[in-house]
Amino acid sequence: MVEWFSWVQIAVALVVGLIAIGMAVAKRGPNDVTVLGLALVELLLVVQLVLAIVAPLTGNPMLGNALEFWMYLVAALIIPPAAIVWGLIEKTRWSNLILATAALGIAVMVFRMHTIWFLHAPGYA
Repeated sequence: MVEWFSWVQIAVALVVGLIAIGMAVAKRGPNDVTVLGLALVELLLVVQLVLAIVAPLTGNPMLGNALEFWMYLVAALIIPPAAIVWGLIEKTRWSNLILATAALGIAVMVFRMHTIWFLHAPGYA
């Protein structure tokens, strides 16, 4: 995991989530901005997957629990496509709240993955 990239992921997910909340408050249904924004969050997660595979091979080992990290990453990869499908099926303003929840949840999950990768020392509870 590359530290600066995880912060970029968190920032992008937060911006997408806030935009989706704004669209819901404005009583607008899902549109290209919210759907493609969440697709960008998914693309960044796929890049994170590649980085998480390559990083230990280049001298950037994970300090925390590997199983916990990988479970967060796998779950995070599933959430955006599911939210996008839901948003495209139900085209009401409430779908934007689903997209926002997915984006904000991904921001929290990436922060947790960052914590697992960098801040946990072996034996840390």
